[in-house]
Amino acid sequence: MNRRSALGVMGTVPLAAGGLLAATGTASAGGATGRARIPAGLRPGGEFDRFVRQQAANDRFSGTVLLVNRGRTVLSRSYGMADKERSIRNGPDTVFALASVSKVFVGVAVAQLAEAGKIAYEAKLGTYLDGFPAEIADTVTVHQMLTHTSGMGDYHQENPEYPRLQDTWTSADQVMDGTMALIRRNRLHFTPGTGYLYSNSAFVTLGAIVAKVSGLSYYDYVRRYVFKAAGMTGADFYARPQARNDRRIAHPYTTTSSGQREDLAGRDFMGLPDGGAFATAPDMARFTSALNGHKLLSRLHTELITTPKVPIATLPPKDGKPAKTMFAGYGPDSALVNGQRILGHNGGSQGIDTAWYTYPYSEWTTVILCNYDAQTSAPIESLLEKLILAQDA
Repeated sequence: MNRRSALGVMGTVPLAAGGLLAATGTASAGGATGRARIPAGLRPGGEFDRFVRQQAANDRFSGTVLLVNRGRTVLSRSYGMADKERSIRNGPDTVFALASVSKVFVGVAVAQLAEAGKIAYEAKLGTYLDGFPAEIADTVTVHQMLTHTSGMGDYHQENPEYPRLQDTWTSADQVMDGTMALIRRNRLHFTPGTGYLYSNSAFVTLGAIVAKVSGLSYYDYVRRYVFKAAGMTGADFYARPQARNDRRIAHPYTTTSSGQREDLAGRDFMGLPDGGAFATAPDMARFTSALNGHKLLSRLHTELITTPKVPIATLPPKDGKPAKTMFAGYGPDSALVNGQRILGHNGGSQGIDTAWYTYPYSEWTTVILCNYDAQTSAPIESLLEKLILAQDA
């Protein structure tokens, strides 16, 4: 899936650039000590809560927002419809397509296999997969694929026949094998390690490496060793019939040129490693807890994937916002801003807009899952970041 950059920048960057309205769910400010730490603007009824409600009232947001601080739910709100035709509302346990937030699970899967000695970050792609031309197999490393510095691009954009072929696939194996066949044909955009280009193709390839090394399909590996291990009971990779018919799953709605909301549920038979996972907002909070609690990886390997790896760019101060320095990571990306580090990922395409972020210093986890088009939630994300960063300014 095409995805807006996790930290606001897309494209090639030199490495030196160094419906119906319904609110549901729970809202609390935590216990006595929790209340002392939570800014008024982030509490139930505060500035953020009011803003999200107004955006939903104007049909500019449909989905769930969840704020957690130090393991306690501060705010949980759900608005809009998961399925307009069947009048099913979004709720705190609605399952949403995650788009590129899914890449975080790729990073964890690779790290687990690296910890087990089955994958090496410095190893070349050809160590694990065949069928690639020598210029890719013998030069691109696992590290470069994880950090978008491999020179690989986006199979959506590089293969005009992809939409036609995608419509013919009727199994998970066909989806993976068919997409990998296209990726093997594509050329590098630059010499590996000399630039930055956000790459969906690299993350699908990493998923294929996970499958090859583990002996499981990528989907089964992540189900077992990430979703189940983290207690993510609503998380999965759903095939077309379930995505269309399961009442728990939010349908993605894109806005047409005439301004109508078009239901895109089940347009793909199955999503891919780069953007095909589904989860609830509480699932993503549980994922954060499992990752930080070293239930998925040892402390050492947790630190390895949650620290910045490659500088992407620095955005100067603008419109009252402080400067932000952005880094690619091993799945989760990072930003340094206003004396804090933000870790996470976002994603989006037609009918999908998602964001999962954690603030290691102030121990916030924020989840925004929306079943409208990419960038719909941008004003909500912007205000949330501003209020959290102001807390420790």
